[in-house]
Amino acid sequence: MAGSGLATRLYRGEAGINIIGRRKLWFTVAAALTLIAILSFGLRGFSFGIEFSGGNKFSVPASVGTLVQAEDQVAATLEGNAADGHVVSAQQAGNADGQRYEFRTTELTPQEAESVKAQLATAFGIDVSSINESRVSGSWGDQVSNRALLGLLVFVALVTLYLIIRLEWRMAAAAVSSLLLNLLLTAGVYSLVGWEVTPSTVIGFLTILGFALYDVVVVFDKVQENTAGITGRNNQTYGEAANLAVNQTLMRSINTSVVALLPVGGLLFIGPLLGADTLKDLGLVLFVGMALAVYSSLFFATPLLVTLKDREPRIATHNKRVLARRSAIERGEIQVPKVGAGVGSDPALATAAPRPGARPVAKRQAAKGRPGGNRPSGAKNR
Repeated sequence: MAGSGLATRLYRGEAGINIIGRRKLWFTVAAALTLIAILSFGLRGFSFGIEFSGGNKFSVPASVGTLVQAEDQVAATLEGNAADGHVVSAQQAGNADGQRYEFRTTELTPQEAESVKAQLATAFGIDVSSINESRVSGSWGDQVSNRALLGLLVFVALVTLYLIIRLEWRMAAAAVSSLLLNLLLTAGVYSLVGWEVTPSTVIGFLTILGFALYDVVVVFDKVQENTAGITGRNNQTYGEAANLAVNQTLMRSINTSVVALLPVGGLLFIGPLLGADTLKDLGLVLFVGMALAVYSSLFFATPLLVTLKDREPRIATHNKRVLARRSAIERGEIQVPKVGAGVGSDPALATAAPRPGARPVAKRQAAKGRPGGNRPSGAKNR
């Protein structure tokens, strides 16, 4: 058929991708990724910025030399002025005054910081006023972490309550599990990359919560629509109806994620090229979190929902009845009319096992019921 390519079938929700039928594969992938994330937490951990661990930050003009040369000089100066002083991180950043190097160090006393600042000015041959120095206490980061954790718990509790009222508890459990998986895997990627955890990182984690749940709710709303009154029909299991919902919302999820990831990708990949390094922490969390939200909503949340629903006695009985009827049709114990074998025949019931993701076929209208339809030969218009 013309125009029946993959893109067209995706837009129509007729691609027939068997996602639910391969749920063991998706669960295995999720388990493997979770294991990698947990191992990264234990082996690599996180590199916390000075906002969380406490420390000092020195900013010098990039005209003093290369970043490596400047870092070596700062490290040598710290060793001569503080017993435990060392450089935690070094990066190049841009501002209105031009390119600068930012060095985050372990926490220094005010006297040590002033001494390091003066010696750096002498070593670099610049005025001491061109070196910016600031100190951040680790207690500030603790307050941010506690507030963020409290906000996360309140958010999850309210969302769970809403989903139970709006949908049902099994959908709420699957949605929250998908959300936690999304956060866990995003944190795992951040740990593997080794970038510093900054307040921007925390903001990014809180931001992806809404995006991840939005995609899940869209899919679950379609699942609820497709499964309404499903136990009154005997031609489709709950899993098949849910798989149809995933196919019908697949293109929408792809379009939404692409539109959202384009500006975030600009922050992550293009921003550092323009000197906006301070945005890369936020960009990485948003980019990874939004991309994983599509995977978790389609390939984890919905299969998990079907697994929970299949254990419900009412749905389990219905699924057995559908499968038993198909087996009887294959053995020839039940005769079903062929497609188009007379007025009133139901093509949907004539199919033993519908293609995954296929739409139910509607009954054909009788030709004689349409104006200008077929009439017996010799009939006259009255």
